[in-house]
Amino acid sequence: MRRLLAESRLVTLTGVGGVGKTRLALRAATETSRAFRDGVWFVELGGVTDPELVVHTVLEQLGIHDDTVRQHRTVLVEHLRDRQVLMVLDNCEHVVEATAALVDALLRGVPGLRVLITSRERLGVDGEHLWQVAPLPQDPALALFAERAAAVEPGFVIGSHNHDKVTQICTLLGGIPLAIELAAVRLRVLSLDHLLSRLDDTFRVLADGKRGGDPRHQTLLAAVDWSFHLCTRSEQILWARASVFSGTFDLDAAERVCSGDSVAVEDVMHSLTGLVDKSVVIAEQHPAGLRFRLLEPLRQYGLEKLRGAGREQVLRERHRDHFIEWAERREKEWFGPAQPQIFSRTRLEHANLRSALDFSFDEEGDHCVHLASTLWFYWACCGMLGEGRHWLDRALARPIEGALRAKALWVNGYVATLQGDIPASTRMLEECRKYAVESGDGPALAYSTHRLACTHLIGDDLDLADALFEEAMNLYRDQGTVNSHTMLAGIELAISATFRHDFAAAERLCVEAKTVGEKHGELWAQAYAIYVLALCAWVSGDYARADQLGRECLRIKRTFHDLLGIVLAIEVLAWIAASQGNAARAATLLGATNEIWQSVGYPMFGSRYFGAPHGECESATIAALGEQEFRAMFRKGLDLELDDAISFAIGEEQQPEPVTVTATPLTKREAQVADLIAGGMTNKEIAARLVIARRTAEGHVERILQKLGFTSRAQIATWVTERRN
Repeated sequence: MRRLLAESRLVTLTGVGGVGKTRLALRAATETSRAFRDGVWFVELGGVTDPELVVHTVLEQLGIHDDTVRQHRTVLVEHLRDRQVLMVLDNCEHVVEATAALVDALLRGVPGLRVLITSRERLGVDGEHLWQVAPLPQDPALALFAERAAAVEPGFVIGSHNHDKVTQICTLLGGIPLAIELAAVRLRVLSLDHLLSRLDDTFRVLADGKRGGDPRHQTLLAAVDWSFHLCTRSEQILWARASVFSGTFDLDAAERVCSGDSVAVEDVMHSLTGLVDKSVVIAEQHPAGLRFRLLEPLRQYGLEKLRGAGREQVLRERHRDHFIEWAERREKEWFGPAQPQIFSRTRLEHANLRSALDFSFDEEGDHCVHLASTLWFYWACCGMLGEGRHWLDRALARPIEGALRAKALWVNGYVATLQGDIPASTRMLEECRKYAVESGDGPALAYSTHRLACTHLIGDDLDLADALFEEAMNLYRDQGTVNSHTMLAGIELAISATFRHDFAAAERLCVEAKTVGEKHGELWAQAYAIYVLALCAWVSGDYARADQLGRECLRIKRTFHDLLGIVLAIEVLAWIAASQGNAARAATLLGATNEIWQSVGYPMFGSRYFGAPHGECESATIAALGEQEFRAMFRKGLDLELDDAISFAIGEEQQPEPVTVTATPLTKREAQVADLIAGGMTNKEIAARLVIARRTAEGHVERILQKLGFTSRAQIATWVTERRN
């Protein structure tokens, strides 16, 4: 695999389910990681049911935040264009066309990218190198069996007394790792003789009933069939029912979705424990608690059993209803102290929420519109604008009317505003406001009025924005509504006040909002109040307090991955640094914001009011540093990844560990490569001399240049010569 990745930019691992494609891909990625300067990324696509969400999933996994309306494939190409990355895309067969289109675009636009695919089906992209993952030969199969058997029967070893029996078992299982693991775990309750006898009998019966097809597929199916039939009836039912989950799930979800009919709620945990013991279900410890998942081949098997029993529709509906109720509870709890936990829990349930949305859109009824709108807090507050817009646009394309459409309109209008898509946002919000006035829908009128005010604030029409903010706040007040939205209305009016230089009014409004937030334990909106207070302190010349508030805002926004809040906080910290005379820090922060703004939309929304302090900060910093030094510091910020930019802005940069000073910063291998460079060798010649892949040689050269601060091979040669002398 290392050799193939050195020779080909696209390698696809194919093979029967359970043969070990994912494990091989992970091992190969680990073994070759040092050759990729900008890292190795693993993206699991097994839970993605909508082909349009393939690129969303890749962006999310790579930590690429883009809240604009740009094509996400373009965003991905632009982000990776100058990077050297290995991307592993796992379980692609069910979204093979979308994956192929994405990979083709990436390989054309990102010269430093290599892609490793696991799929039961080839992509069909130019330059694709296929590798069929074969079942394990005898010795590795025996070793795997022994390892898994020892985990359930301590002291188990393969010797002369049992070697032939284990060999027969592994032969029956066709050397397929998943099948071997399912069998080995049965030693918890069966002797080796009983295990062999039952396998032999079962496979003979199953083989007689199956004709044609790939024998390895038959072997895996037989192994899984055998494991299924050794489960209790209640475990079999739970296995099939749990197959409707995507990604991981918790016990509460399992009890709500999988109970009913012949299964009591209290029986679910017992059956789940049995499936974990049999290695059918994997238990994983998360900060939020214990979660469970079915390996993909076993999930697909369970789904077939569910379909065969005619129960898939019922279980899909239960799954959908559970996650609608789950989202409704999170929406109500959002305005409170649990906000950070809601964010992290919603991220954990992302795959299940997608699955519920996907199923809902395939069905008649309004569940899809309701769920997409209910999740506004996730789309708008937690850096998921692009995916939120995807579902909400689909919702509004359906023939719905009344309050349900109104909520989808103002939520999508809100998301579109944050994306900088003001024409679409205005169109949706005005439709919502018109409906609300005609129908007397008070909440829809308040929310649409509030969000229209935001579009005018960004558009620099302060008079109209202020009038609409005041109207919205009165509507909220008359309805007795107090939540994150009502807090934001006051905070956004305060932003308008700062543009008018009415800092006393701005501070008063933000203190009021902050007081509400503190009373209810709300953090997300409160952080924006802290941001405006930082602005006010900066303008008044209290730079120390302004800096403290700016960092506090950024710490909170980091908790929610709220990209807009993050970039605004870093902006104000840059302005403060410039005012404090720390021009180098200011320039670095400006560079960081430049990169982040590309993901948010137009820098400073394209607003002259938002943009003026930015321009003044940049001019002052250039004057202090000089053009050349400013560009160097700006580039430093531009090169920071998001998390590093936040850490730098807050002041959490990791201190370098003390190192022992040596004669050279290079490793022994890098020193060898440097000597060969000094001898005039090319990368290809170096690779041949040291018996390494050319890609590996290139990686050594790049690290040498980085460590020595050089830009050319000639500088390396000179450095080597000087050291020799």
